[in-house]
Amino acid sequence: MARIPGAVVAASGLIGGYATARFTENRSLGGVVLVVAGGVAARRWREAGGVGVAGALTGAYVAAFAGSHPLAKKVGAWPAVLGVAGAVGVASYLFADRRG
Repeated sequence: MARIPGAVVAASGLIGGYATARFTENRSLGGVVLVVAGGVAARRWREAGGVGVAGALTGAYVAAFAGSHPLAKKVGAWPAVLGVAGAVGVASYLFADRRG
C-alpha cells in the first residue's frame, strides 16, 4: 500500500481540523484532528528528511495554524485555512516528500 505523503497529511490536518471544529461546534475535537494529523505528518517528515527537516516543518505546521487566525480576520476563515494548508503542503513537498 502506498504511503500518503506528509504534504497531504499536513494540509488535510489543517483543513480537517478547522472543518471538524466548525461543523461540530467542538473546538477540542478539531484540535484532536489537528494534533493527530500533525503527529503523522511529523513522522513522515522525519522518515523522509531527518530530524531537522521534521522539526522545521512541524514548526511551520504550528505557525500555519496560529497564523491562520489573524489571517482569517483579513480574508475570511476558509481562504485563510486553505492558504496556510497550501503553504505547508508546498513546504512539505519541497523539503521532505520529494526526497523520500
